[in-house]
Amino acid sequence: MKTNTRVTGIGGIFFKAKNTKKAQAWYRKHLGLPLDPAWGGWSFEWRDAKSPKKNGCTVWSAFESDTEYFGAGKQSFMINYRVANLKKVIAALKKERV
Repeated sequence: MKTNTRVTGIGGIFFKAKNTKKAQAWYRKHLGLPLDPAWGGWSFEWRDAKSPKKNGCTVWSAFESDTEYFGAGKQSFMINYRVANLKKVIAALKKERV
């Protein structure tokens, strides 16, 4: 079956928390996720299956509940997708009136 894959993976998962410090402490204590002190999130490193010399990461991060980083709406989370060619994906979505 031939597919038109646009998304190649997940680049990051971001969520709002009432108390980011408390959420970060919980994930560190109960799941053993080491917090990156430079920006306050977690980074999961991986290698590309088709090109093992390529490495990347998927980010997991808590944001304050009043952040506008996700937009002006009431979104409680945001997922960033990895794509092979962003210009082509945007063009296809525009053509599809998305």
